[in-house]
Amino acid sequence: MIRLLAAVLACCAAAAAAQTPQPPQVVGRAWIVGDLTSGQILAAEKPDERVEPASLTKLMTAYLVFAALKAKTIALEQTVTVSERAWRTPGSRMFLEPGRPVTVEELVRGMVVQSGNDACVALAELVAGSEEKFAERMNREAARLGMTGTRFANASGLPDPQHYSTARDLYVLAAALIRDFPEQYATYYSQKEFRYNNITQPNRNRLLWLDPTVDGVKTGYTEGAGYCLIASARRGERRLLSVLLGSTSEATRAQESQKLLNWGFQAFDAVRLYGAADTVKEIEVWKGAARTVKAGVARDLVVTVPKGAVERLKAELLAQSPLVAPVAAGQRVGVLRVALEGRVIGEYPVVAREAVAQAGLVGRAWDTLRLWLK
Repeated sequence: MIRLLAAVLACCAAAAAAQTPQPPQVVGRAWIVGDLTSGQILAAEKPDERVEPASLTKLMTAYLVFAALKAKTIALEQTVTVSERAWRTPGSRMFLEPGRPVTVEELVRGMVVQSGNDACVALAELVAGSEEKFAERMNREAARLGMTGTRFANASGLPDPQHYSTARDLYVLAAALIRDFPEQYATYYSQKEFRYNNITQPNRNRLLWLDPTVDGVKTGYTEGAGYCLIASARRGERRLLSVLLGSTSEATRAQESQKLLNWGFQAFDAVRLYGAADTVKEIEVWKGAARTVKAGVARDLVVTVPKGAVERLKAELLAQSPLVAPVAAGQRVGVLRVALEGRVIGEYPVVAREAVAQAGLVGRAWDTLRLWLK
């Protein structure tokens, strides 16, 4: 009997494993791939291992520059006089010249497309007064975004013992940049080349040429970091994001990133469970002018599941109980728990679609008695 039970359990475990898509073998030190449409991570390898981020650092520099542009503390047409420090910054460059004015727009393109370290320093000095103060802002922003395994020491990604990150944190950063600055992302990160100072340099992201659905985001390389690439592709309504760190060559990082993106699109489906205007359920309200309130998700709820698994999804509303009036429109009134074959894949807040005022004195007294008896 014990042997029979063990055999049954082994078969069940094997069946469950078979239903979970297995990620491809990837040449890299660490990696992660996820679906930004649903916010779900699909697979990862050593996502929390500390690594040297190299030029992937420039995503945080860009994030802060875009924030400064949004706040109107700087402007794209504004001219900047290049400092001696920016001009002397080693590594990849857009070939700025000391004392020569350059626009913020040119610096942004030099940073994003040409991966110019000199552009990063010039922008850091413009936004914060110095690269050191800018690095302090980078670390504050990293903390706000939840990048718990990251510390920045400079704006460009040049090697420093106190400059490090993780695949998971870099995923969080890239996702935030795409989410918070969609216009800037669309404008700069798919640009294949940029010419400045009579020198044309190509974007080092080879996937921009190989896959028309890829529209970003950033490459990186140092001897310590290896060849790195954060890539994003949009196919239909879905957008995937991959982070690959410590690969072996430019060609390999592109090939392996493409492999991760293709796997994510081919092995999984994204399903829209509820729209932002849909009512999930009517929830009972106590001491209210109405007996129930319509409840739903705050924004479109999309989940990502293995191909063919949509029919096995189950959603359960865990309503606040008792829900006592007054209830404000938009107030959180419960949680929607989504599970696939008994395994919870996400919990999502449910809010009141409408306001419910308090009942009169008699109604409140009656519901008080009912709650006491309950």
